[in-house]
Amino acid sequence: MTDTKRRVKLYALNADRQWDDRGTGHVTSCCVERLKGTALLVRAESDGSLLLESKIQQDTAYQKQQDTLIVWSEGDNFDLALSFQEKAGCDEVWEKICQVQGKDPSVEITQDIVEESEDERFDEMSDNVQPVELPACEMGRLEDISELVNSCLVSPARKDKLAAALESQHYIKKLLNLFHMCEDIENIEGLHHLYEIFKSIFLLNKNTLFDTMFADDTIFDVVGCLEYDPSLPQPKKHREYLRELAKFREAIPIKNQDLLAKIHQTYRVQYIQDIVLPTPTVFEDNLLSTLSSFIFFNKVEIVKLIEDDEKFLTDLFKLLMDDKTPDSKRRDLVLFLKEFCNFSQNLQPQDKDTFYKTLVSLGILPALEITLSIDDQKTKTASIDILTYIVEFSPSVVRDYTLQHANNTEEIIFQEQMLLNIVIEQMLRDRDPELGGAVQLMGVLRILLDPESMLASVNKSEKADFLNFFYKHSIQTLIAPLLENTTGEKPLREDYHTVQLLGLVLELLSFCVEHHTYHIKTCILNKDLLRRILVLMRSTHTFLVLGALRFMRKIIALKDEYYNRYIIKGNLFAPVVDAFLRNNGRYNLLDSAVLELFEFIKLEDIKSLCSHVVENYGKILEDVEYVQTFRTLKMRYDQHQDKLSKERERVSGSVGVAEAVVPSLLRTRYRREARAPDDEEEMWFNDDDELDDDAPLDAAQAHAHAHAHAHAHAHAHHALDAIGKIVEKKVCSSTENANGPSRVLLSTTAASKPTHTDVQVSSPRLLNKGLVDYDGDSDEEEEGGGGGGGGGGGSGEERDAKRPRLA
Repeated sequence: MTDTKRRVKLYALNADRQWDDRGTGHVTSCCVERLKGTALLVRAESDGSLLLESKIQQDTAYQKQQDTLIVWSEGDNFDLALSFQEKAGCDEVWEKICQVQGKDPSVEITQDIVEESEDERFDEMSDNVQPVELPACEMGRLEDISELVNSCLVSPARKDKLAAALESQHYIKKLLNLFHMCEDIENIEGLHHLYEIFKSIFLLNKNTLFDTMFADDTIFDVVGCLEYDPSLPQPKKHREYLRELAKFREAIPIKNQDLLAKIHQTYRVQYIQDIVLPTPTVFEDNLLSTLSSFIFFNKVEIVKLIEDDEKFLTDLFKLLMDDKTPDSKRRDLVLFLKEFCNFSQNLQPQDKDTFYKTLVSLGILPALEITLSIDDQKTKTASIDILTYIVEFSPSVVRDYTLQHANNTEEIIFQEQMLLNIVIEQMLRDRDPELGGAVQLMGVLRILLDPESMLASVNKSEKADFLNFFYKHSIQTLIAPLLENTTGEKPLREDYHTVQLLGLVLELLSFCVEHHTYHIKTCILNKDLLRRILVLMRSTHTFLVLGALRFMRKIIALKDEYYNRYIIKGNLFAPVVDAFLRNNGRYNLLDSAVLELFEFIKLEDIKSLCSHVVENYGKILEDVEYVQTFRTLKMRYDQHQDKLSKERERVSGSVGVAEAVVPSLLRTRYRREARAPDDEEEMWFNDDDELDDDAPLDAAQAHAHAHAHAHAHAHAHHALDAIGKIVEKKVCSSTENANGPSRVLLSTTAASKPTHTDVQVSSPRLLNKGLVDYDGDSDEEEEGGGGGGGGGGGSGEERDAKRPRLA
């Protein structure tokens, strides 16, 4: 649908007195036979689903506000609002509502007095005959006025009648005159009555009364009435705070008087809602919904008025980025921008998008590069808040800026000044004992590095470009404190602040392992990062030990053989087993986390890691009997070794047949095609001696392999393909049996066993029986005994023959 005139945003007021965005769509008014009347229909512009179907009731009070808003209540506790994109569309729908109710479209509210329901009419027959009659506004009648106003709060109809009477008789200004008189003669009893009266007027929840009470000439008197709470021994000094202590600082002089008045009014009304009035829990649900909407739409109007004043924002950013601007002035500018961004949260999505594009075009991101580095806590905190607002709404804006800046700047200078590195530096330098700023900045980095948000970007190469940039320019800054603190066998510094920071870095790196593949793998393998992180397993802070273990668990969860070979070659299970032994069977989170790690290896049947653990740590862990994990791992290992020996025999027989026919060059050719690594992986694993742990060739194969290289050029190329087909046919026919074709498993587990281990612990013998026993593993053992997990299929006789050896 292309009609923008009827384009609306639907809002509903929730229990916290906040407007929830229910979606964007297009509104129509038509007769609905099922509802037996005219209804407002809002259909979502995304999929055409029905967001709202609301019959226009004769007794519902609809309010038109600020030319583009229509607000009404569906029952007592459910308020709705339609915010129109264009004034013309709002006027059309308003005229339709007024037509149905028989009202003049020039009014701003369709119902001054709402008829009561049948039950209320029966219960309050006498009250419905005439509107509410207010007593004479005199000092001696304040108690009567208070009782009358309070009695009208019991029903919506009475509230509407009272509001109409107060408005028609200009009663609020008369009450405020009495307030001055009571203060002058110090009539405390009268002031207490006035407090009760105005508290009840707020509970009437009427926008027209708020317009009167929040005018410049009346708002301070209303606040004054609310100072005299009868439950307090002394009156509060709210007026003194608003007039003298709460100073309004103009970061840039505001010449628009309407804007200035709206800012002052919004701040004061927000103060009344948050500080002056009692907490909402004292009242019924949604009691001050109209007050909340008054503030909400005021903020929207403020943002739009500032956006329309182009000179104001241009001057603000020019002053913010000027080197000569004093830090105190720059702090005021940043605090203003933070409040400005906070108000923008009330905008509709399309307006919010325009808002942030305006800020970016004016230079908000280079300005944040300056303000984030300023050594002033208020400036820094406000800058973090602004950056968080921007990144949460559109991370692509920050990514695009970073990449453009990288292309236009010398690398040496850029390395120090780029926004991404500044964010990381500020995260690592946060001196707050609770690391509030660091946690917030880590959240920002996490959003920026999230591939899910990159996939939705218009720029198709954003993911590759930004991740390449991050791992080239920024990862070193992030891991620097981690590498610095893990140069020995134990962490160098164990103060609370340092370990908290390292915990945040670990959390972010774990996120990268889970969501990035090639880039973080390259970083971990090149910098031997996992070994350095596992040094933290020796920390005295358990949460940091668990963080290091969680990082390793994320790596193992990927089941990537490059990672597995790296772990095996570096014997990186040693710190984990060491920590497990030092825990000495205590039933705690560390014990559970380590057991879950080995349980995962068992359940996922990661053969290389299973073999490594059993061969290196089987003797150490065999005393752990309160769970079946290590016993089952040993069983899986034995099954796998049996299967490998059988496969070698089959392969040996097949190769013997092939050698009688095929030249040695062809044997080498077909044998080496067992696995071809990816091009990217090949770049980082060129050292066959160090990283290729494939099973060694037997003597005949090794001789044939050497013979092939010695006589490679003696064979004619034109014969290769023909002979190759013969070989394939013979090898396939010789290796197939009743159970299907067998597989040649060249696994790292076939390598010779290491003769030593790095576990340097002589702890007491582990508890033979712990607090928890995983009984469920008994079935799994039987399943494993049949080769289901690691050994493939086999006959029942084979399973029975294996069972005594595995027990």
